[in-house]
Amino acid sequence: MTTSAAASSPLRAFLADFARRQARRVEEFPCGFAATNDALPHSRVDNQLFVERPLPDPAALPALADRALAGLPYRLVTVFDEGTGEAAIGPFTAAGYEHTAELLMVHRGPVPAPRPGGPRAGTVELAALRGPLARRWRGFLPDADEEAVRQLVERRDVRRGGAETVHFVGSPTGGGEIAAWVDLYLAPAAGLAQIEDLLTAEEHLGRGHGHAVVAEALRLAEAAGCATRFLVAEADDWPRLWYARLGFTTVGRIHAFERA
Repeated sequence: MTTSAAASSPLRAFLADFARRQARRVEEFPCGFAATNDALPHSRVDNQLFVERPLPDPAALPALADRALAGLPYRLVTVFDEGTGEAAIGPFTAAGYEHTAELLMVHRGPVPAPRPGGPRAGTVELAALRGPLARRWRGFLPDADEEAVRQLVERRDVRRGGAETVHFVGSPTGGGEIAAWVDLYLAPAAGLAQIEDLLTAEEHLGRGHGHAVVAEALRLAEAAGCATRFLVAEADDWPRLWYARLGFTTVGRIHAFERA
């Protein structure tokens, strides 16, 4: 895998800016910031510590996470600086965290065309996603209570504040229900767009709906003047291979550390 600091730095900056903008509360630290939302305590991605800059002593990060996220029953830390993330694996693992490497993948080449005879996608309102989202989350988290599911659905509304323009892109079935969906965050002034949180309803897997929403998101980003279109994919999970077939190339790596 070839990575490039020059290619990935604007993406890291976009991710940090998005987290700050959508957070209800931001607390700054010398190495980064904590972004939290006390209205969404069940949403870990809305309550986490972000490490933006190199840290002389990565072993201090677990204690910093305890201080920054005090009062929450879990810990989530995203480390944008690749070297710091690598150095922090040992200390975080010793503190009981699970480590996930995540790839920054940029789309190269032409926007994929809709498949002939396949599903079509377009922008949708959050109201159209609430039912499918809730069912998908109940499948992922069968023991979660209704309030937890509600927060995991409604956190998408909070994301509207994270970027200059936010679209929800959905692919409907013949009956009009949304079968697959994805977020699209646009920053036309910076020429950047992020595709995030792709999900397909379990009963509609393998029917081309995922391809349709990603292709439409890429088309919308291109039309908005965003020449750099990217997403984040887990390094050890199969979707990265599917994204590569759609024209995405890895340009960098970030690290996530999580403890229940």
